[in-house]
Amino acid sequence: MTSDQAPVLWPLIAGQAPPATGALMGWDLGSGGLFHADPAGWVLDPNLPVANPNVFVFGKPGRGKSATIKALILRMADLGHRTLVLGDPKDEYAPLCRALGVEPVDLGPGLPARLNPYDTHATRPGDQAELDATIGHWVRLTAALVGAARRSGGRAPVTPTDTTVVTHALRDVTGVNRAGTRLAPVTVPLLWQRLAQPTQELIDACSYADARHFLDETRLLRDSLGQLVTGTLAGLFDAPTTVRLDPDAPIQSLSLARLNAAGDDAVGTALLCLNAWAAATRPSTGTKGSGEGPGRPRLVVRDEAWKQLRLGVDAVAAFDADLRLSRSTGDIQIAVAHKPSDLLTAGDTGSQAVEIARDLLHLTDIRILHGQDPATADDLDHILGLGPVARQAVTGWAMHGTGRAVWCLGPRLHRVQTVLHPLEQQLYDTNSRLRDGRNPSRSSSNGSTG
Repeated sequence: MTSDQAPVLWPLIAGQAPPATGALMGWDLGSGGLFHADPAGWVLDPNLPVANPNVFVFGKPGRGKSATIKALILRMADLGHRTLVLGDPKDEYAPLCRALGVEPVDLGPGLPARLNPYDTHATRPGDQAELDATIGHWVRLTAALVGAARRSGGRAPVTPTDTTVVTHALRDVTGVNRAGTRLAPVTVPLLWQRLAQPTQELIDACSYADARHFLDETRLLRDSLGQLVTGTLAGLFDAPTTVRLDPDAPIQSLSLARLNAAGDDAVGTALLCLNAWAAATRPSTGTKGSGEGPGRPRLVVRDEAWKQLRLGVDAVAAFDADLRLSRSTGDIQIAVAHKPSDLLTAGDTGSQAVEIARDLLHLTDIRILHGQDPATADDLDHILGLGPVARQAVTGWAMHGTGRAVWCLGPRLHRVQTVLHPLEQQLYDTNSRLRDGRNPSRSSSNGSTG
C-alpha cells in the first residue's frame, strides 16, 4: 500500500522523531514528540539517510521561514556553532545580531567597508598544490564575475580561451610564473590592469601574436571585469579588505540592503563576491584561539540565493562548488529561496545552468518546506520528487499556521511546528514595518523590532 493509505489502517502508529540532539525547534506532529535539528549530527548518524549537512529552505513569504532559520541560529549558538550571514539584502538578521551584541557590517556605495573576493588564507611557502588550488579558485571566481556581466543580447558563458587568459594573468600577477613561493595580493583592478597592459610573457603564454592581438581578443573579458571597478559595485570589491570578522562572535552579518536600489544583478554579483571571499578565507585547519576549523562548526546563511543563480552558468557552478566543499570545511550551508522553481530560473530550459541548479538539490539532503500555494504542487512533485502526502502537507497544512514546515531528511518527512519564545516572536517579527506603516504614531513612539 502507499503512504497515504497506511494511516487509514494504522492511524495511531507514527514515525519516529530524529534523535534528541542539536537545537530544540518545536513539535514533531507525526510522532507527537519534540523535534531537534542537528544537520551535522544527522550526517554522522548511520540510521538517518542524510549524506551532507547542507540545507535548502523554501517557503512563501510570511510562512515563517526566516523565523525558523533565526531560531535555528540562536539555538545552535548554545551548542558552539557560529553563524555567518553571507549577504542580508533586507537587513532581516540585523535585530538578531544586535540582540547578541554584534553590529552587522554594512556594504554599499559610499560606505567604508571593503571586501576583496580574491582574498585567501596564507599559503605555505613551497606548497605548489596549495598555490595551484588557490589559483584555480580565483579562475572560477573570475569566470563567474565575467559571465555575470550583461552584454548585448544577454549574458554569454566564459569560453575556454577566456579561462586560459585569466589563468595565465593570475599566475603572472601573483608571481607564480616567476617561481614565486607565495602568492602576491590580487585585487580586481590589478587583474583588470594586467589584462589592459599585458606583459610579453603573458602574451606569449596565451599564444597571441602581439599586444594588439591580445587586446582585441580579450576586449569583452576586460570590459566585463571592469564593471566591478567602474560600475554599480565600484568601491565595494575592488580594494584590499577592511572588514575583520570576530571568529568568536556568535553571529556575523554582511548587509547588502544599500544595494537593493541597484537591482537584482548588483545584489547577485555582490552575493557571488561574498561567497568567494568567505570560502577563500575559511581556514582549512583550526589554530589555537582562532575559533575556526573543525572544532568550531559554522552555519553559513545564503539568503535570496536565487539572485546569484540567475547570473549565468559560471555563477551557478561557483555556488555548486561551495556546497560540495561543506563536508571538508565543516560549514553547514543554508540556502534560502521562495520556491523550488526559483532554481530553474538560472537559464533557459535545458541549459547547462538549469541542469547544474537542479543538481544542487541533490547536494542538500535536508530541505525545510514551509507553506506554498497549490499552484506550486507540480513543482514539489517534479523538482523535489515529493509524494502526495508531503505535497498536501506543504500546500495545505503548512499554509494554515505560521512556522509550520515539512522537514525532509532524505526520504524521511517530518511535519514540524516551530515554537518561538515570546521574546523571539518580537525579535524575528518581519511584519513590524507593515504595522508601523499603518500606524505611524506607534512607529514614532515605540520603534521597529525587525
